[in-house]
Amino acid sequence: MKLRHVDKPQYRKMTNQVQFGVIAILAISSLVFGQMLIALLGSTTVVSGQPTGNFYFNFGGVIMGLMLCTLVVKHGRKKPQYADVYYVWQLKQLQNKIYRKLNAVQQAAADNNVNALIVLCFYYKSLAIVYELDNNTLTMEEVNRQVSLVEQKIQDSNLNCNADDFSVELLSDF
Repeated sequence: MKLRHVDKPQYRKMTNQVQFGVIAILAISSLVFGQMLIALLGSTTVVSGQPTGNFYFNFGGVIMGLMLCTLVVKHGRKKPQYADVYYVWQLKQLQNKIYRKLNAVQQAAADNNVNALIVLCFYYKSLAIVYELDNNTLTMEEVNRQVSLVEQKIQDSNLNCNADDFSVELLSDF
């Protein structure tokens, strides 16, 4: 995966649309599916003061709503207007994979392992992009400091590598 520029206002707008849309679809479809299951399979007699026994039908409606949301997201991620949202989502997943191996990568980078330095360079630059998009300004200084440290280490070691050299396969070394 290559790092690329993401238009922040457009990203925020599309992210808000996706979040609102998924929440709305989940809420409405859960109610509709739950009511359909109750109408088709639920008990028709209600005794005052007793539960209706429709909990599992309502729960089934929520599960069906989740399945519908999954299908909508899976189909919608291919649309060009949501390309930035999908790209950042993939970037966050990749950051999570790197984070789980971060200690091993940092140890290898301390020994001037080229692949480790490439991974760290990509990781910290991608964090800077995502933090900027998500308005996470509290930790930006630390991320920028880490980027500078990694770039300085690469330069001091006379290595020729950068974030563009990153591929997911590099993580298998750690």
